[in-house]
Amino acid sequence: MNFIHIPKTWELTENKVTSESVYFKRRRLLKNLVGFGIGAAIMPIIGCQQKTASEPALETSLNLPKIQTVPTDFTVSDRPITDEKLAGSYNNFYEFGGTKNIWLKAQNLPTKPWQVEVTGLVKSPRTYDVDDLKKQFPLEERIYRFRCVEAWSMVLPWIGFPMKSLIEAVEPTTDAKFVRFTSFYDPEITPGPGFHLGSLPWPYQESLRIEEMANELAFFAVGIYGHDLPKQHGAPIRMVIPWKYGFKGAKSIVKIEFLASQPETYWHTLVPNEYDFEANVNPSKPHPRWSQATEKFISKGPDLTWEIKETLPYNGYGEYVSSLYT
Repeated sequence: MNFIHIPKTWELTENKVTSESVYFKRRRLLKNLVGFGIGAAIMPIIGCQQKTASEPALETSLNLPKIQTVPTDFTVSDRPITDEKLAGSYNNFYEFGGTKNIWLKAQNLPTKPWQVEVTGLVKSPRTYDVDDLKKQFPLEERIYRFRCVEAWSMVLPWIGFPMKSLIEAVEPTTDAKFVRFTSFYDPEITPGPGFHLGSLPWPYQESLRIEEMANELAFFAVGIYGHDLPKQHGAPIRMVIPWKYGFKGAKSIVKIEFLASQPETYWHTLVPNEYDFEANVNPSKPHPRWSQATEKFISKGPDLTWEIKETLPYNGYGEYVSSLYT
């Protein structure tokens, strides 16, 4: 029997993915510090680096073991995948600095061995080795739109497993309402942006409601572009929540806690009037200092180039997640 596949709105063909080389070149992140006396502020992308990184070290950082995946239909149909090298050299990773060209500094991240502690209000708490996670849960490629709060965007081919698989494995209790994700932090390795007016709330922490984590789109990425996750992308495991702004996706996760109450998160602690807890992509809700109605879609290398796109509610995933917020 033959079946006709009707693509969903979040599906994307592989030839539409933004190339990794585009992902390399993001504009500098922090232009000034505001709010809370020490708060860091993000400015939207206002310029571009005209030269793609070509250092051998960059090539080495991307030349990682390939990952076998099971087939899925998660793709994007209206935009190309961002160039791989560009995506690998244009990164936000605040633990290593406030600029976009932190890929080289990020190579100092120690990723072997790597363990993730899953604890809190669960029946089966456990500390996983990241290699065990890769073996326990079938890995799949999902091509997702990626939208930064700074009003730029990409399309990226992540590899990983649904967050709901981990939920099923650890069995949260009925008291668990929120989940907190904690990133790796060592002041000797992750010095931060290099300037501040006071103490920053390290380690980097993010959180979801448990219903958000259980949504079919919520994803743990352990790879990208067909291979292991490079360090500048948040190796060896990071969050990918495609309907939210990128800062909600904690990188280099070392701890996952199921909690009864909503925890504080990094950017909301620093600048609560600019970075709310939900942080859903919303074209009708401007950032206090710039519009979110449009975005600069970055896709092509070797130079950082973009085209202006209208921002989609929930980054185009509304039919799958809007019910979480009604």
